[in-house]
Amino acid sequence: MVQRPWLDQYPPEIPRTLDYKDVPVQNYLMMTAKEFPSKTAIHFMGKELTYRQVYESARKLAGYLQSLGIKKGDRAAVMLPNTPASVISYFGILMAGGVVVQTNPLYTERELEYQMKDSGAKVIITLDILFPRVAKVKAQTNLEHVIVTAIKDYLPFPKNLIYPFIQRKQSGIIVNIEHEGSNHLLPEILKLPMGTLTEYEFNVKDDLALLQYTGGTTGFPKGVMLTHHNLVANTSMCEAWLYKCKRGEETILGILPFFHVYGMTTVLVLSVMQGQKMVLLPKFDVKTTLKTIQKQRPSLFPGAPTIYIGLLNHPDLGKYNLSSIEACISGSAPLPLEVQQKFEEVTGGKLVEGYGLTESSPVTHSNFLWDQKRVPGSIGVPYPDTDAAIFSLQNGEPLPPGEVGEVGVKGPQVMKGYWNRPEETAEVLREGWLFTGDLGYMDEEGYFYIVDRKKDMIIAGGFNIYPREIEEVLYEHPAVQEVVAAGVPDPYRGETVKAYIVCKEGMSVSEEELNEFARRHLAAYKAPRIYEFRAELPKTAVGKILRRALIEEEKARLRDEESKHA
Repeated sequence: MVQRPWLDQYPPEIPRTLDYKDVPVQNYLMMTAKEFPSKTAIHFMGKELTYRQVYESARKLAGYLQSLGIKKGDRAAVMLPNTPASVISYFGILMAGGVVVQTNPLYTERELEYQMKDSGAKVIITLDILFPRVAKVKAQTNLEHVIVTAIKDYLPFPKNLIYPFIQRKQSGIIVNIEHEGSNHLLPEILKLPMGTLTEYEFNVKDDLALLQYTGGTTGFPKGVMLTHHNLVANTSMCEAWLYKCKRGEETILGILPFFHVYGMTTVLVLSVMQGQKMVLLPKFDVKTTLKTIQKQRPSLFPGAPTIYIGLLNHPDLGKYNLSSIEACISGSAPLPLEVQQKFEEVTGGKLVEGYGLTESSPVTHSNFLWDQKRVPGSIGVPYPDTDAAIFSLQNGEPLPPGEVGEVGVKGPQVMKGYWNRPEETAEVLREGWLFTGDLGYMDEEGYFYIVDRKKDMIIAGGFNIYPREIEEVLYEHPAVQEVVAAGVPDPYRGETVKAYIVCKEGMSVSEEELNEFARRHLAAYKAPRIYEFRAELPKTAVGKILRRALIEEEKARLRDEESKHA
């Protein structure tokens, strides 16, 4: 029996349980277009589209996809940055009855081929400059059709005329694609009159809306099967959490990529569900973001710690007015306390840490944004209708408050399973519980804390060391902008702690100074034994630092050294 002490922390405005509409995700676009037909749905680099325009475009695309043979349950991939086309494609596929396969535009040919083969996608919608990559792998996959769009398609005059020259200069890629055969141009599709659409019945708890691939930091990426009910439930939970937000009146900054589940739920689907305006940026650039915040005045800004850190460390930060920002939930990585405090000082808004994973659509926990107790270092409390517990690594039994074990979650946002991977599904889904692979504990009041990924825990000389604790300490040093701690091979201790550091612009710190600082705040066995200074750290598209990539790099370096001495 799960004890739920967190429910005592809930304010009266947040219900403990919610009523979820029994409708597929795409119906929200139709409902919002009826309610707010003339309201701006998307702002993109000076161009604006209303909800009616987005709905009509998505419906035209849906009809075209059906004419290409897409039926209910067929997979169709979207390989786009955040643009109006990415919104239209997402909802167009769902309206056609298809399952969206979100695909990272940064994928190499090998990664793209793997995902297309694994998902069995029949159609891919992509950018003109990515077309050559798709064309090279198409014959090895089930892809039958490629639909192409371009950034310029949604730019206002004269930007739409100038942009192709800028793009050509930056990428060196010139692509001319004709609207014929198995290649199709999205602008040509959207010129067609509205056709008839085959309307399918949906079992929202069983029918898939999305195949969302995990990052693949441990082996090959897995397709997470998310149903319409999973997405509607999790977005409804986000809506309940943001109880001060007014329907149809907020502006949400869309920097988090939609091909990442966090951006998809907290910006794309939430905006459509609430009738909010999305301000889309195709990539994170600090100066562009600061200018956009000042000009577009967003009130909501979901992000990742590296995004907030980038903004706070820009030398021109003081020249921009960021006071429109009222609420930000940070996800994908631990939020350093110093970053939270400084960001709230600069904006006057609230920045809190939340928690989730692809397998839970993604959000399961968050700190409260307004009025209630916020606990530094905590991921907050479970969302409505979400159970969470800490399970023993020894016997799998639930643990009492204060004890560290594996975090398990249960709720309507938890995935159906992994695509075509029953054994791996059975490993993480047990009796309705999703075992997250994260180590954490719960306090007496129901606030949860993540100490680290089970796979990231460092075992040095028999001691369990959590990288997050080390990173929190080093983030407090005034010269440190970014840090990641990792366990690297050590002949004596088995593993030892190495810290990778990016210094703030114009600042520096020596290894000796950092070592002294770390040892003042950490037990000697936890303090890093090795420091490496870098200009930047490897990251995912959503800004999560890739600790595993650094560990693999270290192992490869050691292998090279051993082979030289052999």
